[in-house]
Amino acid sequence: MKQALKQEIFQKRKAFSKEDIKKKSAKIKDNLYPLQEFKKAKNIMFYVSFGNEAGTREAIKDLLAKKEKTVVVPYVLENYPILQLSELKNFDWLEPKTFGILEPKELYIREFNYKKLDLAIIPGIVFDKKGYRIGYGHGYYDRFLKILNKDVKKIGLAFELQIADKIPEEEHDVPVDIVVTEERVLKCSNAKS
Repeated sequence: MKQALKQEIFQKRKAFSKEDIKKKSAKIKDNLYPLQEFKKAKNIMFYVSFGNEAGTREAIKDLLAKKEKTVVVPYVLENYPILQLSELKNFDWLEPKTFGILEPKELYIREFNYKKLDLAIIPGIVFDKKGYRIGYGHGYYDRFLKILNKDVKKIGLAFELQIADKIPEEEHDVPVDIVVTEERVLKCSNAKS
């Protein structure tokens, strides 16, 4: 069922034009910024969006320009299963690497301890109302979410069509606290408040 749901949503999302993604992503950003969890956070990890994901690039550039928060992005080490984190000071420090996703160039890796995070912005293909997610299947975020401090808020960004009523939960799944779409802010029922 997970695989079928993942494929269905992935195909629907693929149908979005660049303009759709830009407009919907701008609305997601407008819904994210007023959240207390976002306002209070000093150290924020953002996934760097690629393909037809809910866009984060404009928010990252915006926050880098404002210099009010520390922006942290993940990167992957070959043959290492846990995401690494690097502080980002300039968007030009990024280049396409693992799976074609933008990651810091070798020269610009500024290691950042995940224990210092206040907020983690998480991608996914499908999210449900309890905050469970279906990712791309590589397990990087599942493993990363497991090691995060319990008090780090986790926010999933998604388009409204990526919200399902229920996803089958598995032992290793860690739910996000909030899902932000272009239409609403969903406080997840499984999240610890």
